[in-house]
Amino acid sequence: MRPTRPLFKAAAAGVACAAMAFATACSSGGTTDQDADTYTWWDPYPQHAEDSDWAKRVAACGDEAGVTIERTPFDTTALTNQALLAAQEGTSPDVILLDNPAVSTLADTGMLTTVDELGLDVSGVDENLLAAGVVDDETYGIPVGANTLALYYNADVLTAAGVDPASVTDWASLTTALAQVTDNGAKGITFAGIGTEEGSFQFLPWFWGAGADLRQLDSPEAVAALELWTGWLDAGYAPDSVITNSQNTTWEEFLTGEYAFAVNGTWQVNSALDAGFNTGVIPLPAQNGGTAPAPTGGEFVIAPVQADTERYDVTRQIVECMTTPEGFVETATTFAYYIPPTADGQAALLEAQPELQPWVDAVRGAKGRTSDNLGTDYPMISEALWTAVQNALSGSATPADALAQAQADATAATE
Repeated sequence: MRPTRPLFKAAAAGVACAAMAFATACSSGGTTDQDADTYTWWDPYPQHAEDSDWAKRVAACGDEAGVTIERTPFDTTALTNQALLAAQEGTSPDVILLDNPAVSTLADTGMLTTVDELGLDVSGVDENLLAAGVVDDETYGIPVGANTLALYYNADVLTAAGVDPASVTDWASLTTALAQVTDNGAKGITFAGIGTEEGSFQFLPWFWGAGADLRQLDSPEAVAALELWTGWLDAGYAPDSVITNSQNTTWEEFLTGEYAFAVNGTWQVNSALDAGFNTGVIPLPAQNGGTAPAPTGGEFVIAPVQADTERYDVTRQIVECMTTPEGFVETATTFAYYIPPTADGQAALLEAQPELQPWVDAVRGAKGRTSDNLGTDYPMISEALWTAVQNALSGSATPADALAQAQADATAATE
């Protein structure tokens, strides 16, 4: 989940829009007078102009399929809303690249083809990454890559405090490391607890790492995760700024060189290499050891329903071009860094850049936010969760009370 493209808060509104737009069902998108030699492509990358490597890559997949691709980039939120509107009007594009938590929103309306309908083979895609596109046992689209979270560390700060990063394997050992670092005069850990989807995104590894479930926000496991964060604030191991920190501002704090640890993602790999101090990466630890499941960011390539089903053969060729092992690696390096969603793609990436092994491991253990058939319920659950985190971090409620209210709010919103 790149900080420049957080999951839109308007997702719930998008679902409501979908419900209205598809009151009579969306079963025949696309227009009947489409140019047979031109295929339309929408993606959430307005920062990549028509002369960019990304735009050239999209065009090349059209060339390979013998057609011209007409690419239109949108802001992430605008893309989802525009896709819903286009399906209602019968003007859906042939291919959309969509932020993975929004796939279930579009699939729920009936406007997407399944991979089986399109004739795509997804047997090689890592199941944990594909799960974000599974709704009611049907799979919609293929992830073009994934990013996720891990724990960056300042090696100079840890060495000065006598902390071996390899010793951080669970919550207790991490908290011990934070105590050693702060006792030595440095700062402990920074993370993003902001009251948006970024806050939920950063809290989920601790939530899932305790064994909590998004259908039960007030479980003892969930309370333990939130108590971990509030305990760090109370002890001075984390700064008060975490309550308003985005992932960008968290990273800015880490780059001061004052902090031992920062929770952040693959998109900071290059920045970490350019920091004015030695850095490293370790997995986010689960409560009792091992790697905590971190949420996946990244996009799916999906195909809306078309009135002219004969277009699907070329659409399939375009999608397949984007999802070869070589194609996955190209996406990974273009977006610095997405991790390919297949074993072959990951192996190809690591052959070129073996230093990305910790991130490949993190993605292999990651989890989609809409997995477990949460689908269109996820945005409402997430908002209740980030609100609870805000209330607990601010001290306006205990973790237990904040999460009890969150569960009540999520239940009311999803019934």
